[in-house]
Amino acid sequence: MKVTLKLATSLDGRIATASGESRWITGPAAREQVHRLRAMHQSVLVGVSTAIADDPQLTVRMPGYVGLQPLRVVLDSRQRLPSDTHLVREAERLPTLVVTTSNPNKRLTDAGVTVVKVAATEGWPDLHETLGAIAGFQGDRLAAVVQGDDASKIAGAGSVLIEGGGQVAASFLKAGLVDAIEWFRAPIVLGDEGRPAVGDFPLNRLADAPRFRRVAVQALDDDLWERYERL
Repeated sequence: MKVTLKLATSLDGRIATASGESRWITGPAAREQVHRLRAMHQSVLVGVSTAIADDPQLTVRMPGYVGLQPLRVVLDSRQRLPSDTHLVREAERLPTLVVTTSNPNKRLTDAGVTVVKVAATEGWPDLHETLGAIAGFQGDRLAAVVQGDDASKIAGAGSVLIEGGGQVAASFLKAGLVDAIEWFRAPIVLGDEGRPAVGDFPLNRLADAPRFRRVAVQALDDDLWERYERL
C-alpha cells in the first residue's frame, strides 16, 4: 500500500499557532489541490486529536466530481471520536473506519462507523496492522464497486493519504512507512510555540533520518507545493 503524507505548514514547519488555530494556513489554490489529492487516494487518514480539533469532513469537494469518496480513517486508541463530528454524523453515507486498540464501541457502530481493533504499539494502534485493516476494507469496497460495474470510479487503489496530525506523521515516518510527501508551504512564520508538522521523533544520528528526493516544485499563488519520494 502506498502511503502519502500531506503537510500544510508555515515556512518554519508549523501546522497551527500555539493556541491551535490552523484555518487557513495555506490559500485557496493549495486547498483545491488537496481535494485533487484526496480524489487520487482510496483512503484519507487522521489521528483522533486532529478529528476533534478540526472536525474535518475528509471528502473530495470539487465542482463536477463524480468519483467515489475516499474511505475516512481515524486512529483512535480509546474511541474518543465525538458523536457530533462530521466523521460520525455522515458515517451512514460515507465510509468511515475507526482503528482502535479496544473493543468496538456501540456508540460508534450504531452510527454506521466501522470499528476495527488492532494490536497496540507504544499505546498507539499498530501501524502495520492499521494498514492491513485499511487494505481489507478497500478490497471489500473495490469488490462491491466492480460487482456494480462502476470500477472506473475507484482511484488510487491501495493508497492512503495522511492528513494529520503531527504525532501521526512522526509515527509513520519513524516506522519507515511514508512513501511520498506532498508539502504545501505558506509564506508565514508561526514561531517556536506553533504546533509542529512532525511530532516527537528523537534521532541520535543523521544517518537514521528518513530521506526523500524532491521530484517537483510548483507555486500555487503565494504558496509553494513541494513533492517528495522516499529514497
